[in-house]
Amino acid sequence: MTVAMVLLVLGALAAATAPRLLSRAEWPEREPVLALWVWQCVVAAVLLCCLLAMALAGSAAWSAVRGNVFAFAPTGVVDAYGLSEHGRWAGWVAALLALGGVWTAAMLTREVRSARVRRKQRRSELRDRAPRLPGETVPRGERLVVLEDQRSDAWWLSGAQPQLVITTAALSRLKGRRLDAVLAHEQGHARARHDLLLHCAGALARGFPQVPVFAAFRDQVHHLVELAADDTASRRFGRLTTALALVELNEERGVFGPSPAPQAEMPGRVHRLLDPTPRLPLARRLRMTAFSLLLPAVPLLIAFGPGLNALT
Repeated sequence: MTVAMVLLVLGALAAATAPRLLSRAEWPEREPVLALWVWQCVVAAVLLCCLLAMALAGSAAWSAVRGNVFAFAPTGVVDAYGLSEHGRWAGWVAALLALGGVWTAAMLTREVRSARVRRKQRRSELRDRAPRLPGETVPRGERLVVLEDQRSDAWWLSGAQPQLVITTAALSRLKGRRLDAVLAHEQGHARARHDLLLHCAGALARGFPQVPVFAAFRDQVHHLVELAADDTASRRFGRLTTALALVELNEERGVFGPSPAPQAEMPGRVHRLLDPTPRLPLARRLRMTAFSLLLPAVPLLIAFGPGLNALT
């Protein structure tokens, strides 16, 4: 049970300190894709700590769980964990962690169902606002819908049949490469499947609002996916073109005024494109990627350490 307690302490420290460290760092603005990867590794490490601690605590409390967890373990491995010494209170720990796991699964299921309902409603609205003419056939695999609207907007509608939606006002305002940059931005979201990442982050934050790492993960994901999509568009059409496209697409909404309330991060995104900071050196990016992989590996090493030590 000592291993389970170490895992819980490690998970709590990661959940409390990682958001502070990442929020104070300046490099995520320069490397949003790498920052998303680091955040995912941190969250995976926290979840792994809870999952492994639950398995060990359950093994200490109930022999049936122990038989399943250590079903393929050689003789002597179970003794290395000292599970029989803490069976009385280990059951409460395992039950509490199991409830947390069930609640997490419920939140993820709820998020998936809510996303499906929202997509269904938006597709229904699209059919009502952009109906087909009598006798008009729908090309197989059609991915672009032009919606008549006086507001400039463009978005990617995910799902089994993903579609890129753009309004007529946006088409009239954006010309040439600027229009291509907006489309590339939305396609960047689709190719990276940012919708799945947003759903997972939202489910964890709503399920555990008191856990700092999950709330920060949701907030940062919403910001970083937009930066990553901006970079996707700017690599193809240039930073200036992408910045001007964002300005023309959003200036009607008042986001660039003296007190921009909605989409307040838009001026920062435009400034980032117009005055870019250099990317991190390749060697540093590789080191940070490798270090991030170690974050979920540490709980595994702690959990399997006594067993591996018993085999040597």
